[in-house]
This record gives sequence, structure tokens and C-alpha cells, in this order.
Amino acid sequence: MTKPLDRIDRKILRTLLENGRLSNAELSEKVGLSPSPCWQRVKRLEDEGVIRGYTAILDQAKLGLTETVIIEVMLERHDDEVLERFGEAMAALPEVLEAYLTTGEYDYLIKVTVAGTAGYEQFLRRKLYKIEGVRHSRSCFALKCLKHTLSVVPDPEPSSMEATGTGRVPAR
Repeated sequence: MTKPLDRIDRKILRTLLENGRLSNAELSEKVGLSPSPCWQRVKRLEDEGVIRGYTAILDQAKLGLTETVIIEVMLERHDDEVLERFGEAMAALPEVLEAYLTTGEYDYLIKVTVAGTAGYEQFLRRKLYKIEGVRHSRSCFALKCLKHTLSVVPDPEPSSMEATGTGRVPAR
């Protein structure tokens, strides 16, 4: 069972979101703990699966992948086999940054990165439309990314916010 996050856990998580390459000594200084308890908390957060891993964030445009496209996909059928096959295909395509099974008119929402409109056409013709079971898709190109984050750290429990009557966390 995961231990509830306290203020220090959240501070550790926010600091690691800003820079996951910090040494334990640097992290402990930023969050106001000595190195040993800081390391123990990080280790616990990793062991509990709160911290799933660390990664480098690449600049897609500098790699020649200048366009981000959001694609809604409708499948012909919704049986387990078709859903499983489509999910496996999405996981195998390197252009796919994110893929979600959704509610609503379309079955999946996928986010891809491609080298311009020609790259997108190739993705559609050579990859997406070759997946058995795809009935229809609808796309929109992202013009500008206004916010990009990989995770969020939740605010304290609602009861803490309700105590002030303002919906804001009391200053500490």
C-alpha cells in the first residue's frame, strides 16, 4: 500500500520534475532535508511506483520531426481482439508519442510526431491505414505547444484546502 504523500514528498517530486538529474545531495539541499532521509524518501517513492523512471526529453523539431498531429481513430469493431491488436500496433510505432482508448464518437486518441505533411501522409498510408480494423480517422495539426509536462504532483488533500474556506492551501 502506498503511503500518503506529505508536503516533503510533493516537494521532492516537483523538484525532480524540474530536473531529474539532480544528485541526492543537490536534491536534499533543495527540499530542506539531510541526504540520508532524502534518499530514503526517493527510494520509497520509487519502490511504491510513484516514481516510475527517469528519462531525457528530446526536442522533436531538432530531430527533424517538426509536426505534432492529434489523430482520432474509429475502429470497425470493438471486440477484445481488435482492441488488443490496435493497442499493440500503437505501442510498436515510433511516431506515436501517446495513445489513449477513449469514450465518445472515436475510439482512440493518438498523438504522433512526423517530418512535415509529407511525413504525416506516409504515416497514414504506410502505417495507420495498414492496421486491420481501422474504420476512419480525423486529424488536426498542433500549431503551437502552450504547455508540455509529463506528470503533475497533486495538491494536498481537499480537506486541507477546505480548512481555509478559499480553496487554497494554507501558507506554511
